[in-house]
Amino acid sequence: MNRPGILVDVVHAKTGTLKNLAEVCVAPSVCCKSGGERQLAGFHHRFPCMPEFSCLSCGACCAAFRVDFHCADLATAENPGVPLDLAVPLTATLFRMQGTDAASPRCAALAGEVGRQVHCTIYEQRPGPCRDFAPYAPLGIGDDACDRARRRYALLPLVL
Repeated sequence: MNRPGILVDVVHAKTGTLKNLAEVCVAPSVCCKSGGERQLAGFHHRFPCMPEFSCLSCGACCAAFRVDFHCADLATAENPGVPLDLAVPLTATLFRMQGTDAASPRCAALAGEVGRQVHCTIYEQRPGPCRDFAPYAPLGIGDDACDRARRRYALLPLVL
C-alpha cells in the first residue's frame, strides 16, 4: 500500500513510459472518483486513496492573484464554462474573475476559509489560468507562485 513518503510509479498514458514520483498524497475526492487513478500531464498513477492533501482545501491561490481569461472560457448554451455573473469584461475577448482585482483579491467562486477548508464553486467550469496554475500541487509539488500565495496566509509551502 502506498503512503506519503513512499515512491509511486507513474505510467504515461500514450507511451507507456514508467516514471516515479516521491511521496504522492492526493485527496480521496480526487482519486476515488476515478477508481484510484489520477491523470497528470499525460501520466496515470495508481494508488490507494490517501488522506486529504492541503492543496485541495487551501485556496490561497484563489485569494492571492488576479485571474484574467479568454472569452472562450465563458459559459455558453453549448459549452459549460465560467458563468457570466462571475466574469468582469476587460476587452472584447478578455475577462477577469470577479473579486480577483481587489486590493485583497478573493475569487467570487471560492467558498470557505482560506487555508482551512475551501472549494471552488465552479471547479469543473473554472477558466484556463486556474486549470494551469501549479499543476502538480495536488501531488504535493508546489511552485514559486503557489508558495507566494500560501505565504500571504501564513501557510507553509507544499513540499514532499
